[in-house]
Amino acid sequence: MTKAARHIGVVGTGVYLPATYMTAKEVAEATGGRWAEADVVSKLGFSKKTIPGLDDGTQDMGVRAANDCLLRTGVDPQELDLILCIGEEWKEYPLTTSGIYIQEQIGACRAWAIDVQQRCCSCVAAMKIAKDMMLADPKLNTVMVVGGYRNGDFVNYQDPAMSMMYNLAAGGGAIILKKDYGRNALLGSHLMTDGSLARDVGVRYGGTAEPISGENLGKAYKSLQIFDEKHMKDRLNVVSMDNWLLCIDQAAEESGLTRRDISYLAVLHFKYSMHKHMLELLGLSEEQSVYLSEFGHIGQIDQILSLQLALEQGKVQDGTVIAMIAAGIGYAWAANIIKWGPVS
Repeated sequence: MTKAARHIGVVGTGVYLPATYMTAKEVAEATGGRWAEADVVSKLGFSKKTIPGLDDGTQDMGVRAANDCLLRTGVDPQELDLILCIGEEWKEYPLTTSGIYIQEQIGACRAWAIDVQQRCCSCVAAMKIAKDMMLADPKLNTVMVVGGYRNGDFVNYQDPAMSMMYNLAAGGGAIILKKDYGRNALLGSHLMTDGSLARDVGVRYGGTAEPISGENLGKAYKSLQIFDEKHMKDRLNVVSMDNWLLCIDQAAEESGLTRRDISYLAVLHFKYSMHKHMLELLGLSEEQSVYLSEFGHIGQIDQILSLQLALEQGKVQDGTVIAMIAAGIGYAWAANIIKWGPVS
């Protein structure tokens, strides 16, 4: 294969899901009656969501997903040259580097590791970073993108403004990319960010601005909040869908395709009406995606989970053009294109 034809291929995925769940009924009860169980299911779009068990730390869920990925793909951890960790900042011990911990736990002693953060866009962003690094650096041939997520711990169900995040769940995911793999080419990507929304959402207590104290301790660990609800909703109503479609179109164009070529959408979990609308805009049927109604929103793990489920269900086969799309607090939007099957 000539240098000009070099490509990065997806070897496979791995997922870890906790055995514990929170049902729509339990979510409704936690809201104090503001939401009915039926509305959680029909409007918020989930019947249950994964929640962490006693041993389900963010980093350790990443380890379990990484091991699942290695098992499914048959890749030896010694083959890994780089680990890009997309695990969240809420983890077992602050200021530890999650990627380095995962590297040690899975025996990837040849690799080096770094953490990458863009909230729910972290997976798509890290895949682009991995591809660009591998094509630029002859020493990088095999990269794992991996991480865990349990930001749902911070959700206060008594806060009506937080209903858009009642679906936050827990789990881990991993995906391995290999240079000149010969299959499943990662093609174009496009990302964009809007700094006007940078501090519209966050965990209020626990940082240097508002440290945890005796006065706020009782609410600090449930303080994921929308700081400026009106600004965020007004801004997103104007730009969000257009930005998403722009990312999809730009990623497709970079791939030599258009949005009409997309035949599977690996998309994060959000309310059902928006999911259906997105499919309609792309000319896709509900059979050309997986709606994560039995899992909830596991942040940046959703795209990996969606792809793995699609492969298991036969929705992705040789010739399928996959669009992975994401949006994250900050605010960020992202899309990439994967052409499943042999590279011609």
